Amino acid sequence: MTNLTEHTNSIAEALKVRKQTVAVAETSAGGLVSAQLLAVPGASAYFVGGGVLYTGEARDALAKISDSDMDGIRSSSEPFAALLAKTMRERLGTTWGLAETGAAGPSGNRYGDEAGHTCIAVSGPVTQVMTIETKSANRGENMWRFAAEALVFFQTCLDKQD
Repeated sequence: MTNLTEHTNSIAEALKVRKQTVAVAETSAGGLVSAQLLAVPGASAYFVGGGVLYTGEARDALAKISDSDMDGIRSSSEPFAALLAKTMRERLGTTWGLAETGAAGPSGNRYGDEAGHTCIAVSGPVTQVMTIETKSANRGENMWRFAAEALVFFQTCLDKQD
């Protein structure tokens, strides 16, 4: 069993002290980023909401990102992760937006990315994007790795705000 608060206790403390909030959008991590942020007692002080935007229909309905908003942007890319993070932050009125989008496996996605590919974005006082390639086709391991990488990346962005 993975420790749900391994990556989130320090994030939670920083957000609480600063009176800041976060909104999350996930695809291939399947809700594990949100679950870890919510596993810390008192999460309602900083976690406003999030969604698993696994399909275009979910993206449109929950984030209000239409196909026309996606013109020139493909899913599972850094520009899409940045758009998700920014949109969720704006829609939920939070200090921070955190997004993850990729291909957990066991095969790649329809956009040509191999299993183990994900893009992570943070939008807020510090805005950054990164890509991870695990080189693994193990779906479960990739999902946990994507979530962990997203949270470590978010912590790095929080630290840069200081």
